[in-house]
Amino acid sequence: MINRLKFASIPTHDQDAALRFWVDKVGFRVITDQPMGGGKRWIELGIGNAETRIVLFTPEGHEDRVGSFFNGSFACDDVEHTWRKLSERGVEFEGPPQKQPWGTFATFRDPDGNTFVLSSR
Repeated sequence: MINRLKFASIPTHDQDAALRFWVDKVGFRVITDQPMGGGKRWIELGIGNAETRIVLFTPEGHEDRVGSFFNGSFACDDVEHTWRKLSERGVEFEGPPQKQPWGTFATFRDPDGNTFVLSSR
């Protein structure tokens, strides 16, 4: 039976720019980076100690997904601390963290204009 989510894909027009952003600015690590044909690569990134990975790959015919809202959320223990650290590294946030009854969150964009939520657990 299904027991976990292996990866989620982030659509991108420029895999090199996306790779630099997610590794150098956000701090993810490269698990695999290999050719997929047609000038594209399969790039899997590890997130901290999580089993779930991020894949920087846009399947043929899904290019319209680039620059959209990522339907998920990245979690951290302290949104305000993470927001400060990522901002110092050049990650562009839509604004400072916001506190809600369910937790704190901040929204940021990658170089392709995809939007992501960073939230507390």
